[in-house]
Amino acid sequence: MRITSVTIYKPKADTKDPRLKGFALMLIDDCFAVHDIRILEGERGLYAAMPSRKKATGGYSDVAHPINQETRVMIEKEIINKYKEEAAKWEEE
Repeated sequence: MRITSVTIYKPKADTKDPRLKGFALMLIDDCFAVHDIRILEGERGLYAAMPSRKKATGGYSDVAHPINQETRVMIEKEIINKYKEEAAKWEEE
């Protein structure tokens, strides 16, 4: 598996979650897209939260997610690095 592109989007200005820093769209092998990956600021720094949906019982369940830690680390590293590049540009605006 190869991440072929990551696109970062700013959250809306009226977002109610101060931890939310942005969203990512990830393209895998130029043939599979994962939308709505949230970039959040946690106690240990930035992390990527996979797209999820609310369950009828009230909790949340990931719609798509890595199966192993190695893949999770690879995906998160790509997304966070791209976010940092984009955030630096946002600061210049």
